[in-house]
Amino acid sequence: MKNHIPNIITLFNLLSGILSIYCIMNGNIELAGWFIFIAAGFDFFDGLAARLLNAKSEVGAQLDSLADVVSFGVAPGFIMFYMLNISHGQPGNTGENFSLLPFMAFIIPAFGALRLAIFNTDTEQTNSFKGLPIPAMGALVASLPLIRTYLIEDKAFFYQIITDTYFLLAVAIFGSLLMVSKFPMFALKFKGFGFKDNMTKYIFLGISLVLILTLQIIAIPFIVLLYLFMSLVVYLVDIQD
Repeated sequence: MKNHIPNIITLFNLLSGILSIYCIMNGNIELAGWFIFIAAGFDFFDGLAARLLNAKSEVGAQLDSLADVVSFGVAPGFIMFYMLNISHGQPGNTGENFSLLPFMAFIIPAFGALRLAIFNTDTEQTNSFKGLPIPAMGALVASLPLIRTYLIEDKAFFYQIITDTYFLLAVAIFGSLLMVSKFPMFALKFKGFGFKDNMTKYIFLGISLVLILTLQIIAIPFIVLLYLFMSLVVYLVDIQD
């Protein structure tokens, strides 16, 4: 029975992604974003459960990728489509004004699927990653409608940025390219809990916690940027050694 526990958790990840898409179809883009974060939680715990129970399997690995492409690829693609459709800076994709720009959002699931295929066939990506992990991209996109709702009353400068058509296109395009790049990134996998062996991870988690406590949901894009920056620092330090 213990061998099935990680797979059951992975299926909850998949279900959360499906519910996110359902929410988008009904116009509830904020709840759609929250379901992606719930999926990310299940994605974290299925791997943790597999390691703790020593229940890793090839079926589990493939199921995890299938769930990830839905929860962090397809669902965020639809969220980005919705965000582009209501963004300012271009005509909306309505019955009267048709625009092709929102369809650029679907490069997210396309490149996300390619990223997972590369990851599954690359034996070097065990303790580190090449390219932005698809859950990080999914979380970044999922945060956008939540930030929009959080800032909608005062419509400050940051609100204007994250609702701008070309900013959203930049996130979709550059985020997708990062997923399939060879940019080296550290993995948040703990083999032990000692500080010395996990210093980078603890520093990242500590700064991320401070950002969340101070900026709340607005912290998510900054956490992704922090992840990219710290990965670059770790890479530069490693090549010097």
